[in-house]
Amino acid sequence: MTDLRLVPSAEVPDAVKAVLDGAAGPFAPLPDSPTEAARWLEVLKPELGVEEADAAVVVPTSGSTGNPRAVVLSRSALLAAAMASHERLDGPGAWVCPLAPHHVAGLMVHVRAYVSGRPAVTVDQHLTGLPDVTLPDVPAYISLVPAQLYRALRQSGVRAALRPYTVLLGGAATDRAELERAKESGIRVVTTYGMSETCGGVVYDGLPLAGVHVGLDDDGRISLTGPTTFSGYRLDPGATAQVLDGQTFLTSDRGAWVGDRLDVRGRSDDVVISGGVNVDIAQLQRIIDRALGVEKVVVLGVPDPLWGARIVAVTTSDLSLDSLRDRLDGRVERSALPRDLRRVDAFPRTSSGKVDRRTLASGWEA
Repeated sequence: MTDLRLVPSAEVPDAVKAVLDGAAGPFAPLPDSPTEAARWLEVLKPELGVEEADAAVVVPTSGSTGNPRAVVLSRSALLAAAMASHERLDGPGAWVCPLAPHHVAGLMVHVRAYVSGRPAVTVDQHLTGLPDVTLPDVPAYISLVPAQLYRALRQSGVRAALRPYTVLLGGAATDRAELERAKESGIRVVTTYGMSETCGGVVYDGLPLAGVHVGLDDDGRISLTGPTTFSGYRLDPGATAQVLDGQTFLTSDRGAWVGDRLDVRGRSDDVVISGGVNVDIAQLQRIIDRALGVEKVVVLGVPDPLWGARIVAVTTSDLSLDSLRDRLDGRVERSALPRDLRRVDAFPRTSSGKVDRRTLASGWEA
């Protein structure tokens, strides 16, 4: 059993180097927010040692739903993920990090930078410092979540500054129109699919990285197998056994093959029954995003004693329920049309920047 070190976000690059050099034991990066850090410590239980062999870092995961867990990642998994990423891209290079390092996406930027042999340059999440970054004569990379890219595409200075980079984009579904906008702006974007349990993205533009195998069961549920798979959920062997078999991780996502590429189609629990009819919430959200724009409306299925699940919508705009239904009429089955709409000033977010669908759903009364 090994002690677990707690590391402030500013010290994560040094902690990554120490643990990958074999000079220090496993660590857990802490959020900058005291409230978030306190919540994370409740799950982490740092007073208890780490039992997993080769453990390097413990990161949180919860996605937009479900209970938060602590994911144990090994040194070998982190290095395998970084090397497979460089193999798929243009080789080791200069990395820029605008993501929080206590989540796997930000952490992996520093791991890839370690493998590249030069520290990552940190900029704020709004990319305001990006135009001033001086790049060496090597491939340049930056990891973003979709909301950051969409915002950057509407700021001429930041948009221009992104052109020298390959943008790794992950963490949420991506709007095809925004990807086309990036392409027209001369920005190379590589979409990624993965999660904390796989050391971040292991499927790039629908194709698995070297050494990674994608499986689909009869219901389309995705499994990911390879050397980047996590060691287990910290202090929770029951939850680990439900999803981990050797190097195979059973995700909560659904997908399908389109040619030789994986198309991720939402979570396995995104299909709800409303009035006896199956409604695919993830597919409905994609249709709304195409019709109205990304993150204009969030659609949910909430429990209802009459319908089983009631389809509802939340918006930050002045859109009315009637106008929303009119915009969707003919695009979706009538059973999928929202029955209620609520306005909010801003969508709540998880600590990784995703829309917090669980919080939005908890505000509805059956």
